[in-house]
This record gives sequence, structure tokens and C-alpha cells, in this order.
Amino acid sequence: MRRQFLLASVGAIAIIGPAFAAEPTPPPPPPPIFSWTGLYAGVQVGYAWDHDSVSAFFPGPILSPFPVFSVASFSDTPTGVIGGAHIGYNLQWNQWVLGVEGTVDGTSVSKSVFDPFNFVTDNLVSTVQGSIRVRFGIAFDRVLLYGTGGAAFAGIENTYSTGLPLFVPGFFGTERVSRTRSGWTAGGGLEYAVTNNWSIRAEYRYSDFGHFIDYPFTVLLSPFGTLTFQHHLTENQVQFGISYKFDSMAPVPVVAKY
Repeated sequence: MRRQFLLASVGAIAIIGPAFAAEPTPPPPPPPIFSWTGLYAGVQVGYAWDHDSVSAFFPGPILSPFPVFSVASFSDTPTGVIGGAHIGYNLQWNQWVLGVEGTVDGTSVSKSVFDPFNFVTDNLVSTVQGSIRVRFGIAFDRVLLYGTGGAAFAGIENTYSTGLPLFVPGFFGTERVSRTRSGWTAGGGLEYAVTNNWSIRAEYRYSDFGHFIDYPFTVLLSPFGTLTFQHHLTENQVQFGISYKFDSMAPVPVVAKY
């Protein structure tokens, strides 16, 4: 009896075994495809180097009854750390990514330059900058290569200090002129998504804040002429940043009940 039971069991296993072996193990589900679509925010820090082309002239009867023109052209090169925060939104179609981004930065950009022709020292400081830009790029899965451009804004302060004992005996003065300048900015960068939410980036931008004119000491020097400084400020900057992409509001999956 025992022998017959063993033979029956072996026969059953021999019949059932191939049936189980014929069903392959299902492969694991593929990982979800990463998408750059979504709202994100982050911080950035870097370095900026500016170029301020200055034309200074002082027309007026200084030493003689005839008009005398003191004209000077020189350059100032303010530099400093620049860092702040950004927020934006991306929308991805296939490999193409289109987005809009806004930034606000505090800076330590500053430098002084001396105009020996007019005996004036000009100290330029830019403490706050910002931008509103479009980003357009191509994504290679978690790597995004993009270009960017748009409007740029900067708070600029020029402090002029002078002593003119030769032309105006006993005259020494300091005047501060503050303004907000708007211009344009353009550049590009590379961004890498470390996880589905966190990404890191490196970016370069060039900004042009246009031309502006200052008239320091106009009241004090009015009998002698109008001291005029015309500026053209541009900026190069390199920044590194980190961003967090917020999860999209996806519909809740429906669970079937039996």
C-alpha cells in the first residue's frame, strides 16, 4: 500500500510540475518615467563681475572767462557674491521643457574708482537684483540642458566724493544717488534631478542694465558748471543652485472591491 501511494505521488508531481514551470515569473514593473513638469522653488549662490563704462564731463568757466571742458572716460569693475531664491514652473512635452522663473538676489557687488580729471571718487554698489525669465530646454531623462532670457532689475547706488581745492577753494562734498534700473538678461545652464523632487543646477547669465546719468553736486557747483557722469552697467554672473519640485496633484487610484 505504501509503495502504491509513493508511486501515485511521484506521478502527480511529474504531471503538475511542468504546468507550474510553464508560467514564467512576471518581470518587475518598470520604474516611473521622470518628468520635469511641476512647480519648484529653491536657492542659489554664486559670483558676479560687472563692467561700468563711465563718461564724465564738467563744462563751465572754471579757470578763465572761456568755457573749459574737463572730459574723462574710464571703467569701473565692481565684483561680489550674489545669492538668493528662485521659484518657477516647468511644462514638459516629450523631451522639450518650457518654463518661467523668477529670482531675487542680494549682492555684495561694489567697487570705487577715482576720476583724476574731475577729482571725483565714484563708489558703485548694487545690493539687490532680480529677474523674470523664460526657460527653454531639452531633457535627457534627469538631465536638463536649457537656455534662459528675460527682464532683469537692479538696485544701484553711486556715492560721489570730491575735493576741488584747485578750482573751487574750500569745496569738499559727498553725494549719494540711488536708483532702480531695468534691463535684459540671457544665458543658459545645466540641471540634474538627483531624486524625483530634488535637483541641482549650474547657470551663467549676462545682464545689461542700460545707460543712466547722474548729476552730483549740481546745487553746489551750479555757478561753475554741471558735473555729469554717464554710466553703462553690464554684468556677468555664475550661480549654483538647488531646487525642490513639488509633487503634482494626481487623482487617487480606484481600488476594485469583490
